[in-house]
Amino acid sequence: MNSVAGTQNTVVRYIKELDESGNLSGTDLANFTEVSKSTVSRWANGVMAPKPETELFLSDLHYVVQRLEEYYSSKEIRSWLYARHPQLSGERAIDVICQDQTERVLAILNRLDADSYL
Repeated sequence: MNSVAGTQNTVVRYIKELDESGNLSGTDLANFTEVSKSTVSRWANGVMAPKPETELFLSDLHYVVQRLEEYYSSKEIRSWLYARHPQLSGERAIDVICQDQTERVLAILNRLDADSYL
């Protein structure tokens, strides 16, 4: 399998799992990545691949959602991502991830793992 096909397969899987595990729709992903819903649909169907920076964003978001699955249902994950967090100075986790600052969100998840914040 060539690398373009591998990238497309990974993106297809990410989009499917973000919908199933994080209750994040194609519209959500379109809004986060500033593309049309039809572009996300083409990614989801393996017709085209996103730009590398968008693929990195999807990878980070997918990782965060996987981590949140240890604690929350898919609807709760969506709410958690959209909620304002005191640990993020009142910012929403999804906005922080979109700003390429995923490590700030991961720090909260590490505290969850250590039972220091619930």
